[in-house]
Amino acid sequence: MATPHRVSAIAGSLIGSEILKIAADVRALAASGRDICNLTVGDFSPTEFRIPDLLEAGIIDALHRGETNYPPSDGTLVLREAIRSLYRRELGFTPDLASIVVTAGSRPGIYSTYTTVLDPGDRVVYPTPSWNNNHYVHLAAAKGVSVACEAGSKFLPTRASLEDAVRGARLLALCSPLNPTGTAFTAAQLRAICELVVEENARRSASERPLYLMYDQVYWTLTFGDTKHVHPVGVCPDVAPYAIYVDGISKSFAATGIRVGWIVAPPDVAGPMSSVLGHVGAWAPKAEQAAVASLLGDDAAMRSFRETFVAGVRERLDALYAGLSAMREAGLPVEVLAPEGAIYLSVRFALRGRHAPDGSRLDTDEDVRRYLLGAAGVAIVPFQAFGVTMDSGWFRLSVGAVSPEQIARMLPRLEHAMTKMT
Repeated sequence: MATPHRVSAIAGSLIGSEILKIAADVRALAASGRDICNLTVGDFSPTEFRIPDLLEAGIIDALHRGETNYPPSDGTLVLREAIRSLYRRELGFTPDLASIVVTAGSRPGIYSTYTTVLDPGDRVVYPTPSWNNNHYVHLAAAKGVSVACEAGSKFLPTRASLEDAVRGARLLALCSPLNPTGTAFTAAQLRAICELVVEENARRSASERPLYLMYDQVYWTLTFGDTKHVHPVGVCPDVAPYAIYVDGISKSFAATGIRVGWIVAPPDVAGPMSSVLGHVGAWAPKAEQAAVASLLGDDAAMRSFRETFVAGVRERLDALYAGLSAMREAGLPVEVLAPEGAIYLSVRFALRGRHAPDGSRLDTDEDVRRYLLGAAGVAIVPFQAFGVTMDSGWFRLSVGAVSPEQIARMLPRLEHAMTKMT
């Protein structure tokens, strides 16, 4: 007789984080004294990027005031009003207060979107590469439909690539600027997709459930150069009844550990989401909510912080892009996309099939990753960690936890490591 499993099928079959596995390799080398340029983590090192002074002081002041009891399950009124005002000022639309639900970071917003609009077996359409949609599909017992995207479209889906996939689907999950690629939709690209969502809902009968668009815009304040952030309601107002925004302060204020995020959803969806999150207890701490409300209401403080913060992120991304582009011009097998947003750079190391100095052959992206870590002291993440199944040679490089000096020291090592290959 077979021994029964001690955990549920969903819990027992969860796939662990590929990035955490890579982190173990990085820690081992760093412990040995190696100079490692760790470009794996989608996080910010406080030694490189501090949270805003106003946010830090606001949390301390709120704790001193005794803001330590339970907050409302949908978030404090003052924070929800501050989010509403922020969207009116900077994104050009004013959501209903009933549409806004505060969460403990952005991940509960994604999770509650999946659990609120999906039943087991419902179809979720998402592009690859993208962050963790495959895992959320698994947690919701849904059916994932991945749409493979290529470098030619900057790894972003197009209306044409989604046309067939959304037929009968329940959720379309998008992100811009995109983790892991650092690329972003244009207004025309996003408008075409939103129009597809509207058209798909118009063709459904009254007895059919709608197709929702989940739009993760947690990196929206981190755009560079001519890139401008665009969002569903801003480019296609008719999509509003189907649009669910996932947002928060984690990436816009280098505040990943503060755990304040939010959802903006149609009111008839936001209410059940709040109920789901209330039972889970996934609300942001009350002191942090008070501090974030004060920060979002202070335009001058936000502008001042963003100027320095975005400049620091861009300095690192530009240094990587310039160094890798120079290697490509020198004939090395590197391809790199110009950074448009977030904290990421998409780079292709076309090293599969080549041999390392010790004679070993690199046959997979994992082989390439391990070789570059050992030979150049650079830690990177293959796109397989973001739902890509094939060995494409593409990797995510993340700059939130490294200094410009670390990047400058690493680039010659990387060039030398590739030059030595045959």
